[in-house]
Amino acid sequence: MTLEADEMLLFRNTMRITDGHLEEFTAAVREAIGFVERNAPQVMVQTFVDAERMLAYSYQMYADSAAVLEHWRVSEDQINAVSAHCTVVDFQVHGSPDERVLAGLRGMIDDGTAVVTPRIAGFVRGAVSP
Repeated sequence: MTLEADEMLLFRNTMRITDGHLEEFTAAVREAIGFVERNAPQVMVQTFVDAERMLAYSYQMYADSAAVLEHWRVSEDQINAVSAHCTVVDFQVHGSPDERVLAGLRGMIDDGTAVVTPRIAGFVRGAVSP
């Protein structure tokens, strides 16, 4: 896979875990990430949990907007399973998604939950393995 810096997108999702749902949330995230690793096009996915504050942070890197759309298509059930145990409080999109991705994020952009910031510079080291 060739990564083009101007097309890459990095998502940072901050989620508030529903009180009493930490174990269910963690299990749903692990299951979702396993599914995504096998079936979806993300270049990278990492999720971190601050159990004391009941917050989780997910980072996802995509080669381009088409990869985001494919992830949404194949992973809808997994996204819903995780969402059953949390609320998105901040969603950052770094890069320049196309109009189709922006349309999918429109509700969160309009209500201020999501923000899109364009890339100004950067690089990726090393090869990306499948």
